Amino acid sequence: MRNALMFAAAMAVASAAQAQVTLDGVADKSYGAILVVSNTQTAFGDANLGSIDFTNGSELNGAFAKIEDGFLYLMLTGNLESNYNKLEIFLDAVDGGQNQLRGDNLDVDFNGLNRMGDDLGTPKVVEGLTFDADFSADMWVSLTCGGPTFAVYFNYATLPTGGAGTGGYQGTGGAGAAGATTFKSGFGYGLDNSNVAGVPGGCEIGDGAGVSTGIEVRIPLSAIPGYTEGDIKVCAFINGGGHDYLSNQVLAPLGGGCNLAEPRLVNFENIPGSQYFVVPNSGGSNCPADIDGNGSVDAADLSGLLGNWGGSGTGDIDGNGSVDAADLSSLLGAWGDCPV
Repeated sequence: MRNALMFAAAMAVASAAQAQVTLDGVADKSYGAILVVSNTQTAFGDANLGSIDFTNGSELNGAFAKIEDGFLYLMLTGNLESNYNKLEIFLDAVDGGQNQLRGDNLDVDFNGLNRMGDDLGTPKVVEGLTFDADFSADMWVSLTCGGPTFAVYFNYATLPTGGAGTGGYQGTGGAGAAGATTFKSGFGYGLDNSNVAGVPGGCEIGDGAGVSTGIEVRIPLSAIPGYTEGDIKVCAFINGGGHDYLSNQVLAPLGGGCNLAEPRLVNFENIPGSQYFVVPNSGGSNCPADIDGNGSVDAADLSGLLGNWGGSGTGDIDGNGSVDAADLSSLLGAWGDCPV
């Protein structure tokens, strides 16, 4: 088994080409190892069209990310169905923010942000999407994928503790085949809906490992009020076309289960585990596949991983408690010098 894995790894490394970062919806090697892998099947349709634009299902299989040259890059693998499904991304990067979404934030995307927040029309009832106790959102980014003429609509807003905020509609673009879509504000994205792998349809445990295409987003750090340095927490999920039906596609993994439904009634603190992942903003931790810490992912790291195959600890790159094929895939995908 080990010799076979070593041979497969050597062949993969020998044939790997140097990749450059582009906003095309494809996870290139500059991202390093995957940060989180989904373990929940999709109840929002299992995509099977295999086209780069239109698709018939939505799923989030995993997340690559990095902070580089004044931008946060998020590469969320999976699909965003072209029926006006939403990809909702919330960032916790500075002190303050909103642990429970308010209903008096910026009116953006037909008031879609506030649709997930406290309903001001029922003042005796406190509502609003609530994050884990150690997560308070400072920024919201949303991508909507729709038809019949394929288009992606991009919106964002800041989330001050006291409500209001800045942001708005940034523009419309297409799929990754046409190249990156960037806006004057510095935001940008690339979309590739061709994935037919990842988690299957359903409400049970699934496996999102091995997917490298999906939704790639660029966020200027200067747009996050008060941010200067430090790790950034990210909560990302697929929502319905009216920002009104929260799916079971949430990163980090939920551990199985069906759609969560009404967003303003969802409290992530009531779900075991942390419903977010962390993007590190420090040199060494940006390269988790560098097991021995020598600044590159190489044969020594591969040997360390294979030597602990099936165990925990050394080589468990995605932190799921076991050294397995997903970790091997992450290591091979990050082969070479670590990002700087």
